[in-house]
Amino acid sequence: MNTEDHKYKSDRRMLVTEQPSHFNDLEQMSVGELLMHINQEDMMVAEVVHNAIPQIQALVEAIEPRMKRGGRLFYVGAGTSGRLGVLDASELPPTFGVPEDRVIGLIAGGDRALRHAVEKAEDFPEKGWQDLQAFAPMKDDSVLGIAASGTTPYVIGAIKEARKNGLLTGCITSNPDTPLAAASEYPIETIVGPEFVTGSSRMKSGTAQKMVLNMISTSLMIRMGRVKGNRMVKMQLTNAKLVDRGTRMIQESLGLSYEEAQERLLETGSVDKALKKVKSEE
Repeated sequence: MNTEDHKYKSDRRMLVTEQPSHFNDLEQMSVGELLMHINQEDMMVAEVVHNAIPQIQALVEAIEPRMKRGGRLFYVGAGTSGRLGVLDASELPPTFGVPEDRVIGLIAGGDRALRHAVEKAEDFPEKGWQDLQAFAPMKDDSVLGIAASGTTPYVIGAIKEARKNGLLTGCITSNPDTPLAAASEYPIETIVGPEFVTGSSRMKSGTAQKMVLNMISTSLMIRMGRVKGNRMVKMQLTNAKLVDRGTRMIQESLGLSYEEAQERLLETGSVDKALKKVKSEE
């Protein structure tokens, strides 16, 4: 353990995410008061994320050429942070039609940890890199560590080994100057302050992580040609709602009847393919 890691491990009180809430006697508040104060705290998150845009931009611009060369993006986290990474990764194939193996979410403790707390799963620094090894990491891959505290051994270990092996590394954390940020080439720090319930980083910190993940993945998908105009033209047609949405996209783009637009959509399997087929027929 290096000096920086030991400093945080020995005195977690110095972490912003562990500092006492700005509010006290929560159990004595009415429902309305609780909701109002939680919302009041949440209002600062968007501004904090806005201030981190230069850091987010640097990371996205570094990942983009790697993904265009066939590299993958891995999210690595534990607890809430890990769940948010898995969530973001799992939403990209249906939304943008990207293969499931291009953005991959890993959580300490494996899939069971998505629904249950897995004891000590995050405490072993070697386990994060071991989990990545199952995917045979390549030089064009990127690894994004997600940890509100910035001290999670599972995440730090994965980032350190990934960087040693030539992968691009970044992180999202809610504390300044953490061991995780020091280990990463492209750290993103969203310092949202103490949580409404002291130490509950599923709240403001989790909201900031979700916002940043949305920004990173959506920007990358757009830059990789997965959106046309403002439409998800490569989305998977996995339910009636998405078939209807795709049908209306084709209908509006080509001036067809709803029935004809849907026929073309179902024949080709995607909005993008349907539009390209019509152009090739012209």
